[in-house]
Amino acid sequence: MARFRRKSCFVVIALALVVFIIPVILKSMNPEDNSFALRLNPFSRASDQGIRRPTSAESLLKKMQEFPEPNYNVHAFYYAWYGNPQFDGKYIHWDHPILPHWDAKVALSYPTGKHKPPDDIGTNFYPALGPYSSRDPYVLEEHMQQLRMASVGVLAISWYPPNMKDDNGEEIDGLVPLILNAAEKYHLKVVFHIEPYKGRDDVNMHENTKYIVERYGKHPAFYRYKTNKGKFLPLYYIYDSYIESPDVWAQLLKSDGKNTIRNTPYDGIFISLLVNEGHKQDILYAGFDGVYTYFATNGFTYGSSNHNWRSIKSFCDYNDLIFIPSVGPGYIDTSIRPWNAQNTRNRINGKYYENSFNAALATQPQIISITSFNEWHEGSQIESAVPKKWGKTVYLDYLPHKPTIYLEITNKWARKFREEQKKWLELE
Repeated sequence: MARFRRKSCFVVIALALVVFIIPVILKSMNPEDNSFALRLNPFSRASDQGIRRPTSAESLLKKMQEFPEPNYNVHAFYYAWYGNPQFDGKYIHWDHPILPHWDAKVALSYPTGKHKPPDDIGTNFYPALGPYSSRDPYVLEEHMQQLRMASVGVLAISWYPPNMKDDNGEEIDGLVPLILNAAEKYHLKVVFHIEPYKGRDDVNMHENTKYIVERYGKHPAFYRYKTNKGKFLPLYYIYDSYIESPDVWAQLLKSDGKNTIRNTPYDGIFISLLVNEGHKQDILYAGFDGVYTYFATNGFTYGSSNHNWRSIKSFCDYNDLIFIPSVGPGYIDTSIRPWNAQNTRNRINGKYYENSFNAALATQPQIISITSFNEWHEGSQIESAVPKKWGKTVYLDYLPHKPTIYLEITNKWARKFREEQKKWLELE
Protein backbone atom coordinates (compact mmCIF):
# COMPACT_ATOMS: atom_id res chain seq x y z
CA MET A 1 0.00 0.00 0.00
CA ALA A 2 2.85 2.36 0.85
CA ARG A 3 4.49 1.66 -2.56
CA PHE A 4 1.14 2.28 -4.30
CA ARG A 5 0.74 5.56 -2.48
CA ARG A 6 4.27 6.58 -3.50
CA LYS A 7 3.52 5.74 -7.14
CA SER A 8 0.27 7.70 -6.94
CA CYS A 9 2.15 10.69 -5.55
CA PHE A 10 4.72 10.49 -8.35
CA VAL A 11 1.92 10.42 -10.94
CA VAL A 12 0.17 13.44 -9.39
CA ILE A 13 3.43 15.39 -9.21
CA ALA A 14 4.29 14.51 -12.79
CA LEU A 15 0.86 15.64 -14.02
CA ALA A 16 1.17 18.89 -12.07
CA LEU A 17 4.56 19.57 -13.65
CA VAL A 18 3.15 18.93 -17.11
CA VAL A 19 0.23 21.29 -16.49
CA PHE A 20 2.61 23.97 -15.24
CA ILE A 21 5.40 23.58 -17.81
CA ILE A 22 3.32 23.49 -21.02
CA PRO A 23 1.75 26.98 -20.55
CA VAL A 24 5.20 28.36 -19.69
CA ILE A 25 6.63 26.94 -22.89
CA LEU A 26 3.71 28.26 -24.93
CA LYS A 27 4.05 31.73 -23.44
CA SER A 28 7.74 31.81 -24.28
CA MET A 29 7.09 31.05 -27.95
CA ASN A 30 6.64 33.76 -30.59
CA PRO A 31 3.09 34.23 -31.96
CA GLU A 32 4.26 32.83 -35.28
CA ASP A 33 5.37 29.57 -33.60
CA ASN A 34 2.41 29.22 -31.26
CA SER A 35 -0.24 28.08 -33.72
CA PHE A 36 -2.25 26.43 -30.99
CA ALA A 37 -2.52 29.63 -28.98
CA LEU A 38 -3.49 31.58 -32.11
CA ARG A 39 -6.26 29.13 -32.92
CA LEU A 40 -7.66 29.57 -29.45
CA ASN A 41 -7.52 33.37 -29.61
CA PRO A 42 -6.35 34.97 -32.85
CA PHE A 43 -5.89 38.39 -31.16
CA SER A 44 -4.38 37.08 -27.90
CA ARG A 45 -1.24 39.24 -28.17
CA ALA A 46 -2.86 42.35 -29.64
CA SER A 47 -2.77 44.30 -26.38
CA ASP A 48 0.87 43.30 -25.76
CA GLN A 49 1.86 44.84 -29.09
CA GLY A 50 -0.20 48.02 -28.60
CA ILE A 51 -2.52 47.01 -31.44
CA ARG A 52 -6.24 47.50 -30.87
CA ARG A 53 -8.69 45.82 -33.18
CA PRO A 54 -11.91 47.39 -34.52
CA THR A 55 -15.13 45.64 -33.62
CA SER A 56 -15.93 42.61 -35.78
CA ALA A 57 -19.25 42.41 -37.66
CA GLU A 58 -20.52 39.68 -35.34
CA SER A 59 -19.54 41.61 -32.22
CA LEU A 60 -21.03 44.82 -33.63
CA LEU A 61 -24.40 43.16 -34.24
CA LYS A 62 -24.50 42.01 -30.63
CA LYS A 63 -23.47 45.43 -29.32
CA MET A 64 -26.08 47.24 -31.39
CA GLN A 65 -28.78 45.18 -29.71
CA GLU A 66 -27.47 46.23 -26.31
CA PHE A 67 -27.12 49.96 -26.98
CA PRO A 68 -29.96 52.31 -26.07
CA GLU A 69 -31.75 54.12 -28.87
CA PRO A 70 -29.88 57.26 -30.01
CA ASN A 71 -31.64 60.57 -29.36
CA TYR A 72 -31.01 62.76 -32.41
CA ASN A 73 -32.05 65.82 -30.42
CA VAL A 74 -29.00 65.38 -28.17
CA HIS A 75 -25.80 66.73 -29.74
CA ALA A 76 -22.30 66.38 -28.24
CA PHE A 77 -19.39 68.63 -29.21
CA TYR A 78 -16.60 66.41 -30.51
CA TYR A 79 -12.90 67.15 -31.04
CA ALA A 80 -10.77 65.24 -33.57
CA TRP A 81 -7.57 67.20 -33.03
CA TYR A 82 -5.62 64.61 -30.98
CA GLY A 83 -2.56 62.71 -32.24
CA ASN A 84 0.17 60.36 -31.06
CA PRO A 85 3.44 59.00 -32.51
CA GLN A 86 1.92 55.66 -33.55
CA PHE A 87 -0.59 57.23 -35.96
CA ASP A 88 0.65 60.78 -36.50
CA GLY A 89 4.41 60.64 -35.95
CA LYS A 90 4.13 62.90 -32.89
CA TYR A 91 1.82 63.93 -30.08
CA ILE A 92 -0.77 66.49 -31.10
CA HIS A 93 -2.74 68.55 -28.57
CA TRP A 94 -1.80 66.24 -25.67
CA ASP A 95 1.41 68.31 -25.55
CA HIS A 96 -0.60 71.53 -25.34
CA PRO A 97 1.46 74.57 -24.24
CA ILE A 98 0.79 76.23 -20.92
CA LEU A 99 -0.87 79.49 -21.92
CA PRO A 100 0.45 82.70 -20.32
CA HIS A 101 -1.78 85.15 -18.51
CA TRP A 102 -2.48 88.31 -20.52
CA ASP A 103 -0.95 90.43 -17.72
CA ALA A 104 2.83 89.96 -17.99
CA LYS A 105 3.31 90.58 -14.25
CA VAL A 106 0.73 87.92 -13.31
CA ALA A 107 2.21 85.52 -15.88
CA LEU A 108 5.54 85.53 -13.99
CA SER A 109 3.87 83.63 -11.13
CA TYR A 110 2.96 80.63 -13.27
CA PRO A 111 4.88 77.91 -15.12
CA THR A 112 5.55 77.99 -18.85
CA GLY A 113 6.43 75.44 -21.52
CA LYS A 114 4.60 72.47 -23.03
CA HIS A 115 3.28 69.24 -21.61
CA LYS A 116 5.30 66.10 -22.36
CA PRO A 117 3.15 63.03 -23.10
CA PRO A 118 2.41 60.24 -22.52
CA ASP A 119 2.42 60.74 -18.73
CA ASP A 120 2.33 64.53 -18.72
CA ILE A 121 -0.62 65.68 -20.86
CA GLY A 122 -2.51 68.95 -21.22
CA THR A 123 -5.54 68.01 -19.17
CA ASN A 124 -6.58 67.68 -15.54
CA PHE A 125 -8.10 64.23 -16.18
CA TYR A 126 -6.55 61.19 -17.86
CA PRO A 127 -8.46 59.42 -20.67
CA ALA A 128 -9.19 55.72 -20.33
CA LEU A 129 -7.84 55.30 -23.88
CA GLY A 130 -4.60 57.09 -23.00
CA PRO A 131 -3.24 59.94 -25.17
CA TYR A 132 -4.89 58.63 -28.31
CA SER A 133 -4.94 59.60 -31.97
CA SER A 134 -8.19 60.81 -33.51
CA ARG A 135 -7.33 58.86 -36.67
CA ASP A 136 -6.96 55.53 -34.83
CA PRO A 137 -9.84 53.30 -36.12
CA TYR A 138 -10.12 51.62 -32.74
CA VAL A 139 -10.46 54.97 -30.96
CA LEU A 140 -13.14 56.12 -33.40
CA GLU A 141 -15.12 52.94 -32.77
CA GLU A 142 -14.70 53.29 -29.01
CA HIS A 143 -15.97 56.85 -29.22
CA MET A 144 -19.00 55.87 -31.27
CA GLN A 145 -19.76 53.10 -28.80
CA GLN A 146 -19.49 55.50 -25.88
CA LEU A 147 -21.78 57.98 -27.63
CA ARG A 148 -24.32 55.20 -28.24
CA MET A 149 -23.99 54.09 -24.62
CA ALA A 150 -24.91 57.68 -23.69
CA SER A 151 -27.90 57.78 -26.10
CA VAL A 152 -26.31 60.73 -27.91
CA GLY A 153 -27.51 60.81 -31.51
CA VAL A 154 -25.38 63.55 -33.07
CA LEU A 155 -21.73 64.57 -32.72
CA ALA A 156 -20.82 68.15 -33.58
CA ILE A 157 -17.29 67.98 -34.92
CA SER A 158 -14.98 70.97 -34.44
CA TRP A 159 -14.13 71.96 -38.01
CA TYR A 160 -11.68 74.16 -39.89
CA PRO A 161 -11.69 74.48 -43.71
CA PRO A 162 -9.11 72.50 -45.73
CA ASN A 163 -5.52 73.63 -45.19
CA MET A 164 -6.48 75.42 -41.97
CA LYS A 165 -6.02 74.38 -38.35
CA ASP A 166 -6.08 75.60 -34.77
CA ASP A 167 -2.96 77.05 -33.15
CA ASN A 168 -1.88 73.75 -31.57
CA GLY A 169 -3.08 71.11 -34.01
CA GLU A 170 -3.15 69.85 -37.56
CA GLU A 171 -5.70 69.95 -40.38
CA ILE A 172 -9.02 68.38 -39.36
CA ASP A 173 -10.94 68.15 -42.63
CA GLY A 174 -9.06 65.06 -43.78
CA LEU A 175 -10.46 63.10 -40.83
CA VAL A 176 -14.10 63.90 -41.57
CA PRO A 177 -14.66 60.90 -43.90
CA LEU A 178 -13.33 58.55 -41.21
CA ILE A 179 -15.63 60.07 -38.61
CA LEU A 180 -18.66 59.96 -40.92
CA ASN A 181 -18.04 56.29 -41.72
CA ALA A 182 -17.60 55.38 -38.06
CA ALA A 183 -20.75 57.33 -37.14
CA GLU A 184 -22.79 55.60 -39.85
CA LYS A 185 -21.71 52.20 -38.55
CA TYR A 186 -23.28 53.05 -35.20
CA HIS A 187 -26.34 54.85 -36.60
CA LEU A 188 -25.07 58.26 -35.46
CA LYS A 189 -25.19 61.62 -37.28
CA VAL A 190 -22.60 64.37 -37.70
CA VAL A 191 -22.94 68.17 -37.79
CA PHE A 192 -20.20 70.76 -38.26
CA HIS A 193 -19.09 73.08 -35.47
CA ILE A 194 -17.37 75.78 -37.53
CA GLU A 195 -14.44 77.37 -35.71
CA PRO A 196 -13.37 81.04 -36.09
CA TYR A 197 -10.76 80.39 -38.74
CA LYS A 198 -8.56 83.22 -40.00
CA GLY A 199 -10.38 85.59 -42.36
CA ARG A 200 -13.83 84.11 -41.80
CA ASP A 201 -16.43 86.26 -43.57
CA ASP A 202 -19.60 85.99 -45.67
CA VAL A 203 -17.71 85.23 -48.90
CA ASN A 204 -15.63 82.28 -47.72
CA MET A 205 -18.40 81.02 -45.43
CA HIS A 206 -20.57 80.70 -48.54
CA GLU A 207 -17.79 78.76 -50.26
CA ASN A 208 -17.06 76.59 -47.24
CA THR A 209 -20.72 75.76 -46.71
CA LYS A 210 -20.92 74.80 -50.36
CA TYR A 211 -17.82 72.65 -49.92
CA ILE A 212 -19.31 70.84 -46.90
CA VAL A 213 -22.58 70.08 -48.70
CA GLU A 214 -20.95 68.96 -51.95
CA ARG A 215 -18.27 66.84 -50.28
CA TYR A 216 -20.20 65.36 -47.34
CA GLY A 217 -23.88 66.15 -47.85
CA LYS A 218 -24.75 62.81 -49.46
CA HIS A 219 -23.19 60.71 -46.73
CA PRO A 220 -25.80 58.75 -44.70
CA ALA A 221 -24.34 60.10 -41.44
CA PHE A 222 -24.66 63.76 -42.52
CA TYR A 223 -27.25 65.35 -40.21
CA ARG A 224 -30.17 67.35 -41.53
CA TYR A 225 -32.65 69.29 -39.42
CA LYS A 226 -36.35 69.10 -40.28
CA THR A 227 -37.81 72.61 -40.41
CA ASN A 228 -41.39 73.66 -39.70
CA LYS A 229 -41.91 73.80 -43.45
CA GLY A 230 -40.86 70.17 -43.88
CA LYS A 231 -37.44 70.88 -45.37
CA PHE A 232 -34.36 68.91 -44.31
CA LEU A 233 -31.42 71.29 -44.03
CA PRO A 234 -27.85 70.94 -42.72
CA LEU A 235 -27.27 72.46 -39.30
CA TYR A 236 -24.13 74.41 -38.42
CA TYR A 237 -22.92 75.62 -35.04
CA ILE A 238 -20.89 78.82 -35.53
CA TYR A 239 -18.37 79.19 -32.71
CA ASP A 240 -17.48 82.75 -31.65
CA SER A 241 -19.90 84.11 -34.25
CA TYR A 242 -19.79 87.50 -32.51
CA ILE A 243 -16.24 88.06 -33.86
CA GLU A 244 -17.70 89.01 -37.25
CA SER A 245 -20.11 91.92 -37.30
CA PRO A 246 -23.87 91.39 -37.81
CA ASP A 247 -23.51 93.21 -41.17
CA VAL A 248 -21.08 90.54 -42.41
CA TRP A 249 -23.37 87.70 -41.38
CA ALA A 250 -26.38 89.44 -42.91
CA GLN A 251 -24.69 89.31 -46.32
CA LEU A 252 -24.72 85.51 -46.01
CA LEU A 253 -27.87 84.82 -43.98
CA LYS A 254 -30.39 87.40 -45.16
CA SER A 255 -32.28 86.61 -48.38
CA ASP A 256 -31.25 89.97 -49.85
CA GLY A 257 -27.60 89.67 -48.80
CA LYS A 258 -24.87 90.11 -51.41
CA ASN A 259 -23.57 86.57 -50.79
CA THR A 260 -26.81 85.06 -49.56
CA ILE A 261 -27.06 81.33 -49.10
CA ARG A 262 -30.82 81.43 -48.56
CA ASN A 263 -33.04 79.59 -51.03
CA THR A 264 -30.01 77.98 -52.67
CA PRO A 265 -29.01 74.29 -52.68
CA TYR A 266 -26.56 75.16 -49.89
CA ASP A 267 -29.02 76.72 -47.46
CA GLY A 268 -28.90 75.53 -43.87
CA ILE A 269 -29.71 76.13 -40.22
CA PHE A 270 -27.08 78.46 -38.76
CA ILE A 271 -26.79 78.52 -34.96
CA SER A 272 -25.01 81.49 -33.37
CA LEU A 273 -23.08 81.41 -30.10
CA LEU A 274 -24.85 83.59 -27.55
CA VAL A 275 -22.36 85.00 -25.04
CA ASN A 276 -23.58 88.42 -23.89
CA GLU A 277 -27.19 89.56 -23.55
CA GLY A 278 -26.49 92.35 -26.02
CA HIS A 279 -25.79 89.76 -28.71
CA LYS A 280 -29.50 88.95 -28.96
CA GLN A 281 -30.35 91.84 -31.26
CA ASP A 282 -27.17 91.31 -33.28
CA ILE A 283 -28.18 87.69 -33.86
CA LEU A 284 -31.62 88.77 -35.05
CA TYR A 285 -30.22 91.39 -37.39
CA ALA A 286 -27.63 88.97 -38.79
CA GLY A 287 -30.27 86.45 -39.84
CA PHE A 288 -29.22 83.47 -37.73
CA ASP A 289 -31.69 80.63 -37.21
CA GLY A 290 -30.98 79.97 -33.55
CA VAL A 291 -28.58 80.23 -30.64
CA TYR A 292 -26.51 77.92 -28.47
CA THR A 293 -24.62 78.66 -25.26
CA TYR A 294 -21.61 76.25 -25.47
CA PHE A 295 -19.69 76.97 -22.26
CA ALA A 296 -19.84 74.35 -19.50
CA THR A 297 -19.21 77.02 -16.85
CA ASN A 298 -22.48 78.04 -15.24
CA GLY A 299 -22.23 81.78 -14.56
CA PHE A 300 -19.23 82.40 -16.82
CA THR A 301 -21.29 84.29 -19.42
CA TYR A 302 -24.84 85.51 -19.74
CA GLY A 303 -25.59 82.70 -22.16
CA SER A 304 -23.98 79.93 -20.09
CA SER A 305 -25.81 80.92 -16.90
CA ASN A 306 -28.56 78.39 -16.24
CA HIS A 307 -30.86 80.92 -14.60
CA ASN A 308 -30.99 82.94 -17.85
CA TRP A 309 -32.10 80.05 -20.03
CA ARG A 310 -35.85 80.54 -19.59
CA SER A 311 -35.52 84.17 -20.63
CA ILE A 312 -33.38 83.25 -23.64
CA LYS A 313 -35.87 80.57 -24.66
CA SER A 314 -38.73 83.12 -24.48
CA PHE A 315 -36.72 85.49 -26.69
CA CYS A 316 -36.11 82.69 -29.19
CA ASP A 317 -39.76 81.60 -29.23
CA TYR A 318 -40.92 85.16 -29.83
CA ASN A 319 -38.50 85.59 -32.74
CA ASP A 320 -38.91 82.09 -34.22
CA LEU A 321 -35.37 81.04 -33.32
CA ILE A 322 -34.11 77.64 -32.18
CA PHE A 323 -32.76 77.60 -28.62
CA ILE A 324 -30.07 74.99 -27.92
CA PRO A 325 -28.83 75.13 -24.32
CA SER A 326 -25.42 73.55 -23.74
CA VAL A 327 -25.09 71.35 -20.66
CA GLY A 328 -21.77 70.18 -19.21
CA PRO A 329 -20.43 67.90 -16.44
CA GLY A 330 -18.04 70.52 -15.05
CA TYR A 331 -15.07 72.63 -16.07
CA ILE A 332 -11.37 72.84 -15.23
CA ASP A 333 -8.56 74.03 -17.50
CA THR A 334 -5.74 74.74 -15.06
CA SER A 335 -3.44 72.25 -16.81
CA ILE A 336 -3.17 74.72 -19.70
CA ARG A 337 -4.36 77.91 -17.94
CA PRO A 338 -2.99 77.58 -14.40
CA TRP A 339 -4.19 81.10 -13.59
CA ASN A 340 -7.86 80.35 -14.37
CA ALA A 341 -8.92 78.49 -11.23
CA GLN A 342 -11.81 80.91 -10.63
CA ASN A 343 -13.68 79.39 -13.57
CA THR A 344 -13.37 75.82 -12.33
CA ARG A 345 -16.75 74.13 -11.82
CA ASN A 346 -16.59 71.07 -9.60
CA ARG A 347 -18.42 68.01 -10.91
CA ILE A 348 -19.78 67.17 -7.44
CA ASN A 349 -19.85 63.48 -8.41
CA GLY A 350 -22.26 64.14 -11.28
CA LYS A 351 -24.63 66.53 -9.50
CA TYR A 352 -23.41 69.57 -11.46
CA TYR A 353 -24.22 67.75 -14.73
CA GLU A 354 -27.65 66.66 -13.53
CA ASN A 355 -28.51 70.20 -12.44
CA SER A 356 -27.46 71.47 -15.87
CA PHE A 357 -29.68 68.95 -17.66
CA ASN A 358 -32.57 69.77 -15.34
CA ALA A 359 -32.26 73.49 -16.14
CA ALA A 360 -32.17 72.75 -19.86
CA LEU A 361 -35.26 70.54 -19.82
CA ALA A 362 -37.15 73.21 -17.89
CA THR A 363 -37.01 75.43 -21.01
CA GLN A 364 -38.58 72.73 -23.24
CA PRO A 365 -35.91 73.03 -25.95
CA GLN A 366 -35.93 71.34 -29.35
CA ILE A 367 -32.29 70.27 -29.01
CA ILE A 368 -29.84 69.97 -26.12
CA SER A 369 -26.09 70.16 -26.77
CA ILE A 370 -23.39 68.71 -24.53
CA THR A 371 -20.08 70.46 -23.84
CA SER A 372 -18.40 68.18 -24.42
CA PHE A 373 -17.69 64.60 -25.40
CA ASN A 374 -13.91 65.03 -25.38
CA GLU A 375 -12.61 68.57 -24.87
CA TRP A 376 -10.02 67.28 -22.42
CA HIS A 377 -8.10 70.56 -22.14
CA GLU A 378 -11.07 72.20 -20.46
CA GLY A 379 -12.13 69.25 -18.34
CA SER A 380 -15.65 69.25 -19.78
CA GLN A 381 -15.47 65.73 -21.22
CA ILE A 382 -17.97 62.93 -20.62
CA GLU A 383 -15.64 60.40 -22.27
CA SER A 384 -14.34 57.68 -19.93
CA ALA A 385 -11.47 58.72 -17.64
CA VAL A 386 -9.31 56.72 -15.23
CA PRO A 387 -7.22 57.47 -12.12
CA LYS A 388 -3.57 58.27 -12.91
CA LYS A 389 -0.51 59.38 -10.95
CA TRP A 390 2.76 60.60 -12.42
CA GLY A 391 5.46 61.91 -10.12
CA LYS A 392 3.83 64.61 -8.03
CA THR A 393 0.95 64.93 -10.49
CA VAL A 394 -2.34 63.31 -9.51
CA TYR A 395 -4.94 63.51 -12.26
CA LEU A 396 -8.58 64.03 -11.36
CA ASP A 397 -10.93 61.10 -11.90
CA TYR A 398 -14.57 60.05 -11.59
CA LEU A 399 -14.20 58.07 -8.34
CA PRO A 400 -16.11 56.83 -6.40
CA HIS A 401 -17.96 56.15 -9.65
CA LYS A 402 -16.72 54.07 -12.57
CA PRO A 403 -15.10 55.54 -15.71
CA THR A 404 -18.40 55.49 -17.64
CA ILE A 405 -20.49 57.38 -15.07
CA TYR A 406 -21.00 60.49 -17.24
CA LEU A 407 -22.08 58.38 -20.20
CA GLU A 408 -24.64 56.75 -17.91
CA ILE A 409 -25.91 60.09 -16.62
CA THR A 410 -26.21 61.32 -20.22
CA ASN A 411 -28.19 58.23 -21.16
CA LYS A 412 -30.56 58.80 -18.26
CA TRP A 413 -31.29 62.40 -19.27
CA ALA A 414 -31.40 61.70 -23.01
CA ARG A 415 -34.17 59.17 -22.35
CA LYS A 416 -35.96 61.60 -20.04
CA PHE A 417 -35.65 64.34 -22.67
CA ARG A 418 -37.29 62.09 -25.28
CA GLU A 419 -40.15 61.25 -22.90
CA GLU A 420 -40.68 64.91 -21.98
CA GLN A 421 -40.72 66.00 -25.63
CA LYS A 422 -43.51 63.51 -26.33
CA LYS A 423 -45.55 65.08 -23.51
CA TRP A 424 -44.90 68.61 -24.81
CA LEU A 425 -46.10 67.62 -28.29
CA GLU A 426 -49.27 66.12 -26.84
CA LEU A 427 -50.05 69.40 -25.06
CA GLU A 428 -49.67 71.54 -28.21
